[in-house]
Amino acid sequence: MQQIDHTLPWSACGTQRTLSVFRFGNGPRKAYIQAALHADELPGMRVAVALKARLAELEAQGRLTGVIELVPLANPIGIGQMFQATHQGRFEFNSGKNFNRDFPALTEALVERLEGQLGENGEDNVATIRCAMRDILGELPVAQSELDGLRQLLLQHACDADVVLDLHCDFESVMLLYALPQNWPRLRSLAARLGAQAALLAEDAGGNAFDEACALPWVRLAERFTQANIPLACIATTVELRGMADTERERCQADAEHILAYLADQGLVSGPWAPAPTRCCQATPFAGAQYAYAEHPGVVSYLQPLGAQVRTGDPLFEVIDPLSDRHSVVRASTDGVLYARERLRFAQPGLWLAKVAGSLPIRHGRLFSD
Repeated sequence: MQQIDHTLPWSACGTQRTLSVFRFGNGPRKAYIQAALHADELPGMRVAVALKARLAELEAQGRLTGVIELVPLANPIGIGQMFQATHQGRFEFNSGKNFNRDFPALTEALVERLEGQLGENGEDNVATIRCAMRDILGELPVAQSELDGLRQLLLQHACDADVVLDLHCDFESVMLLYALPQNWPRLRSLAARLGAQAALLAEDAGGNAFDEACALPWVRLAERFTQANIPLACIATTVELRGMADTERERCQADAEHILAYLADQGLVSGPWAPAPTRCCQATPFAGAQYAYAEHPGVVSYLQPLGAQVRTGDPLFEVIDPLSDRHSVVRASTDGVLYARERLRFAQPGLWLAKVAGSLPIRHGRLFSD
């Protein structure tokens, strides 16, 4: 195992933050796994703890057939952001920006740099494109903030990976994946192994989140250079490891084993692994996800359990104003799986309380909420 430490730029005087990357194995293929980019989403960090120990064992046994880079704590800025004993790891205090938005967009710079360099050999094209990605990221202007520096460092480590897993969670949630539609066939075995109950697909969900920053350039380059053979060389996904409280040791260790088995599916780990289950959740368009909001303030009571299969018109939750006694019931506007709920039980304006994964598009434009 090799530990690589990067000092973030622009820390306050007398302070310093470090991004640590742990590199295991060697070989021509590479996987990159990071956890807790939203620093208060801790199940991924707990899974990464288990992965780190297991990867050390597999490396000692000579069973790693590729490079695996692991970042157990991808956000050293947000991990220390506490306010009145409550962790605030989703947005940077200084700028108010979401830690998982606005990663460097590489496509246009790649198109300009790669003109006339790509041909019919897919492997050669992949090598050329990855070299260009590394060069472009290395030539970016000096980061003007810790957040910009963090984004650049994370993408520099992930840009040349065959597999990118960004480990997150929701407030209260089932296991689910976000991915590009083009990558879903190669992610089905991961979803099956993890027991995912939903997979939300979008080619551009808006905001240039980390997994899209890694995977989308390959789609766009294939569209721009139609005469060249450009494989979709990066399988990237955001894995929502259930809810924020789901850090139980046994469950997280099992999730780590499922991820390792998926890496074996991708030729990065050798040895005997159980085959992936044949049954898998149905993937649905991210545009088909209902974000359900309350009509007024009040205390919230959920009327459906997580993972429930609901139909249009089914009640999702009720809201009662304790002063006026105003009562309302919010219902499903689509058939699908209730995949996430807000952890707070008091309705606030503009904040979703439940999410349902439906198969028919009902939203347009930017799909991610901040």
